[in-house]
Amino acid sequence: MMRPRLLAIAMTAALAVPGLASAQTVKERELEARIAQLEAQVQALLTQQQQTATEVQEVRTAQAAPAAPAAPATVATVPAGSRPIQTTTLTPQANPGTTLTVGGMIRMDAFATHTTDGDIAKGTAGRDFYVPGAIPVGGDGPDTYMDAHMKFSRLWLDASTVLDSGDKLAARLEMDFFGGSLGNTAATNTYGATLRHAYVSWNNWLAGQTWSNFMDTGALLDAVDFVGPTDGIVFVRQPQLRYTNGPWTVSLESPETTVQPFGGAPRVITGDNSAIPDVIARYTHKADWGHFSVAGMARQLKYEPVVGADSTDTGYGLTASGLMKMGERTDLRYQLSGGDGIGRYIGLATINQDAMVDSDGNIDALGGWAGYVGLRHVFSDRVRGNVFYARSQWDNETAWTGFDVTRKVHSAHANLIWTPYPKLDLGVEAIWGERTLESGADGELLRLHTMARYTF
Repeated sequence: MMRPRLLAIAMTAALAVPGLASAQTVKERELEARIAQLEAQVQALLTQQQQTATEVQEVRTAQAAPAAPAAPATVATVPAGSRPIQTTTLTPQANPGTTLTVGGMIRMDAFATHTTDGDIAKGTAGRDFYVPGAIPVGGDGPDTYMDAHMKFSRLWLDASTVLDSGDKLAARLEMDFFGGSLGNTAATNTYGATLRHAYVSWNNWLAGQTWSNFMDTGALLDAVDFVGPTDGIVFVRQPQLRYTNGPWTVSLESPETTVQPFGGAPRVITGDNSAIPDVIARYTHKADWGHFSVAGMARQLKYEPVVGADSTDTGYGLTASGLMKMGERTDLRYQLSGGDGIGRYIGLATINQDAMVDSDGNIDALGGWAGYVGLRHVFSDRVRGNVFYARSQWDNETAWTGFDVTRKVHSAHANLIWTPYPKLDLGVEAIWGERTLESGADGELLRLHTMARYTF
């Protein structure tokens, strides 16, 4: 192919140079041999080039080949020279487009407590936050003690999805460490994880455990104590089925009943749940000035001390609450609740019961009321303060309950909270509380509660 052309070029060159034409015959064979050698070298180069191109194509094909099927994932940009920690989605079993959010807080509580009638039993909830039903009455004199713990540190996971149809799905799992002790305060200070929230929602429906619909979380006070106005607050988390439509929310909730036995014995959490769930309906009006909310509840109370000998009664309750802005830096928060058979819903069910047992062994719904009011003021972008008062009072039938049950509890609080850095709160709260029995005997509590909390 190339040989005749090269030979012709060589012969032309030889004829053009004087003295070379006569040597053509002698040198022709040598020239042909040289040309053959050049042709072989060129062919080798072409073969090598073709082989290299084939290898490059194979590499490109392998790099472009799809990996094993996986859920779509968005991978954050990684700086040059570093390796990503996560290269695939955290939720491979979830619907495409699911967003997973992780959050929580690290919180330390430390406080000094003075009680006038003996101390609160160590290892009980009253040593971890303000529990008015735990204030000692008629004990062995005043006592002062200090406690500190990390039990209210918290972790939560949220998952949310908007489907192509426009339907919205969501779920939440949240826990803290307010469970039973797994260690001791002398050494490890370890505690068990406690389930707070676990629910799934789709569009306007919710199923699972979360705050009761009888509770207005938007009216909660900005307290340093874990709860704050425990004496008068509705504070319950429980399993429920809930439907929300605009300002209206209706729920069917767990129907547990707490009972004060005849003669004043310790309370009973019956476990004899009614076949009828607690029915709660709430209406909330929101405006630029804040919000106002009202909720009503109807429930069946049930107690079965002996199998086949159950007693029931009807309970009902009404609560009104809200938040009213008073300028740009001040707001008023309040709640007032009342009814028969609502004891379990007030003050973490630590103050009084849903029902009393009469002399015939039947239960009667216990009446009472509870409420709080508080003022919050923001002094600056980093400092805010709160003052509030809470109270509840109960209509015990002393011929059935005796005189050692709680007739009323109330408390006053004042706090300051400093936020030196975003999401970091340092707070201090002064608390005075009093518990009075039907006998007229009472006991007081004074506490200085401090808190450090970082939310992420």
